[in-house]
Amino acid sequence: MAKKPKTDSATVARNRKAWHDYFIEEEFEAGIALQGWEVKCLREGRAQLKESYVVVRTGELFLTGAYFSPLNNAASVNPDPVRDRKLLLHQRQIAHLTGSVERQGYTLVPLSLYWKKGRAKLKIALAKGKRQYDKRAAIREREWNREQHRLLKSTR
Repeated sequence: MAKKPKTDSATVARNRKAWHDYFIEEEFEAGIALQGWEVKCLREGRAQLKESYVVVRTGELFLTGAYFSPLNNAASVNPDPVRDRKLLLHQRQIAHLTGSVERQGYTLVPLSLYWKKGRAKLKIALAKGKRQYDKRAAIREREWNREQHRLLKSTR
């Protein structure tokens, strides 16, 4: 029997603006250390990566600025929805990312937050910032591709 194709329903949050603002060079998958109420929020799909970024502190990576909407029934816990969350990677990967950020001027950007085998994972990327004219060129190219597709579709 053939396997069913994987669906993208495991994705909780995406940072769509990252693709617009940065040139994505290299992607990594990191685990994320969460508290119990944060896991419940993820299961309900209540997380945002819009204004978040990844920082390097004392040889460790942290997700900063990600918003996890607190649950109404979490009475015993006083949750901080935008606290820093530790990212879990191999030491060699952390050293590579740290070197790239410090020496080569890259930025660490979170791309998506998703479930994989019952564990929360965060896809992060080494990225270089786009200039304003790069963004305009990307928009122009995307619109031209849409127009080409529309023209080809109408001639069939």
